[in-house]
Amino acid sequence: MEKMTPKFWVITLMIFGAAFVRLIPHPPNFAPIAAMALFGGAYFSKKWAAFLVPIAAMIITDLILGFHETMWAVYLSFALIVVIGMLMLKQIKISNLFFASVISSVSFFIVTNFGAWLSSPFYAKTGAGLAACYTAAIPFFHQTLLSDLFFVGILFGAYHLIKAKYPVLAESKF
Repeated sequence: MEKMTPKFWVITLMIFGAAFVRLIPHPPNFAPIAAMALFGGAYFSKKWAAFLVPIAAMIITDLILGFHETMWAVYLSFALIVVIGMLMLKQIKISNLFFASVISSVSFFIVTNFGAWLSSPFYAKTGAGLAACYTAAIPFFHQTLLSDLFFVGILFGAYHLIKAKYPVLAESKF
């Protein structure tokens, strides 16, 4: 069995800390969902941990917040964002973080609103219905984008500062 390193526990605690931000009052669509997935994808070297830890944090908070009929789309987009973190953030630098955040926001918008269109009786199952669904969601997108940029900055910035203070985290693998 693999030994859980200090790096594993710090990253895990940071992801769970971010997840619990979802439980305190916040503006609509302003939550650290994409940031948690990007962070896990970027920093866990074990793929199972990159997916399992952020998804477990989401499930625990969703047990408190409640589930809805399009949760499958939320979790699908969440898993996609973990992959974006794995691929785009092999080298952590501000430009990569910015582009990964924007791509995550856009992919979350596309996948979750497609799920809403499929699941909702309010939209015709036609191209026009799909366009209407996406159009109705546009006013919420700016909050998602701002949230993703904000929380990615917080998580990645905090971890960078922690690694500077505790170099063992930069050296250990997990």
